[in-house]
Amino acid sequence: MPCNTVKTLKMMNRRDLKLQNCRGFTLLEALIGFLILSIGMLGIASLQAVSLKAGKASVYGSVAMMKVDELLESMRANPSAAALTAYAAAGAGAGINHACTGTKNCTEEELAQDDVFWWKLNLTAGLPDAATTTTTVTVTDAVAPSKMATVTITLNWSERNNAAEGSVNKTYTSTANICSETLC
Repeated sequence: MPCNTVKTLKMMNRRDLKLQNCRGFTLLEALIGFLILSIGMLGIASLQAVSLKAGKASVYGSVAMMKVDELLESMRANPSAAALTAYAAAGAGAGINHACTGTKNCTEEELAQDDVFWWKLNLTAGLPDAATTTTTVTVTDAVAPSKMATVTITLNWSERNNAAEGSVNKTYTSTANICSETLC
């Protein structure tokens, strides 16, 4: 947008100073710059919202992985064949609180049921929608001459869908070999 020259003044006979009729042009440039900045800031804000949703989904996946590993470690600490069978049976249910602490002696099966009870209680605190969270514990007994039982833990939960309304089902499965006898 060209500006119209209004006057030319002589300043101490050195050069000409031209005054131009450009009133409001700088304000228009500032408003356009502010509009471009505002659009950029809105883009950054929407990117932040998407990143928070993706971060929450990542946290749920990490919690599922840690909780499954936690139960596998409990099974490694109580590895008898009877205990592994009790873990598998309790895995589909809620487990039983036998209050197995340092003051009470529990059998291997009671300890397994107690482990599953506390594990599921902590699991519902870490994953969304505890009502739809399901677990499956499958134990395949060792086949001679091996003493290693194969344990598969599958964890299913629902979380909010980031792209649309409703929820999406997530699954985490882990398989491990656990020695089912004292000496392996």
